[in-house]
Amino acid sequence: MHTRALFALLMIAALLGGCASRAPVTGASGEAPAQSTPPVNPGSERYTQKHDAGPSHRPDVETLPEPEVRAELPSRYGNHSPYTVFGKTYTVLPSAEGYVAEGIASWYGTKFHGHRTSSGEPYDMYQFTAAHRSLPLPTFARVTSLENGKSVIVRINDRGPFHPDREIDLSWAAAHRLGIEQRGTGRVRVEVITPDGQQTRPAHNTQVSSHSSMIRAAADSPPPPAELYLQVGAFRQADSAQQLVNRLLAQFSYPVAIRPGNTQGEALYRVWIGPFTTEQGRESAHNDISGAGYGEPVRVMP
Repeated sequence: MHTRALFALLMIAALLGGCASRAPVTGASGEAPAQSTPPVNPGSERYTQKHDAGPSHRPDVETLPEPEVRAELPSRYGNHSPYTVFGKTYTVLPSAEGYVAEGIASWYGTKFHGHRTSSGEPYDMYQFTAAHRSLPLPTFARVTSLENGKSVIVRINDRGPFHPDREIDLSWAAAHRLGIEQRGTGRVRVEVITPDGQQTRPAHNTQVSSHSSMIRAAADSPPPPAELYLQVGAFRQADSAQQLVNRLLAQFSYPVAIRPGNTQGEALYRVWIGPFTTEQGRESAHNDISGAGYGEPVRVMP
């Protein structure tokens, strides 16, 4: 009896061990990316890599289709506003219509591939997607490199980057298409695109969930040291802030963006120019802006 019982226990253990294996996650091409780290399941919040990197399996991004710009309802997750990351509070813009900004683009890859984005969708580095701090999810935008003129349409379905000197975080595929993968960052223009020029509207009986947004940990390290900025204006209405951004971009070559925030419980949309790496550079821009009749810009740091 003792021998038969021991044999039965060994058989059960062997069966359980065989059930513990799982299939790898495949990329957009249907092939499993060649990585040195174990695969992860979409939705998992555990990262198997310490540092981010580009994929070993590299499809020809020039043949990958750009996302179709179409009307979509707001994501149930990721549009909660305001939300806080690293002690800083961010506000989601009520509308993406007319949004234009210039700034620094970064990218993220294998570390986050297959993990949940802020919208709840699994991140696929082989698709043309992006992360933004304040645009509604999802939003379609054309991102154009200001250094080589290349452009790509992306579907923004994630939150980030939470570094004060960056405007947008691109998927690996989008960064590779724009030619900024190797350097890690590049200056870009972000222009929101809506189908037929119409802003996506929720159905009459549709409500955006008020659940806390699932902020991905793409900002897996604290923000870098603060940069130097100029604040040219602050508005209660996002449309007014965007109008000022458009005027500044048409007149100057400085990066300009809207920095949503909160003051006394009310949304505030601040128009910032920068970042500047030296005080001399900021002072030169200050003189340009004030000399053009925009008043006296306020010197600020994030």
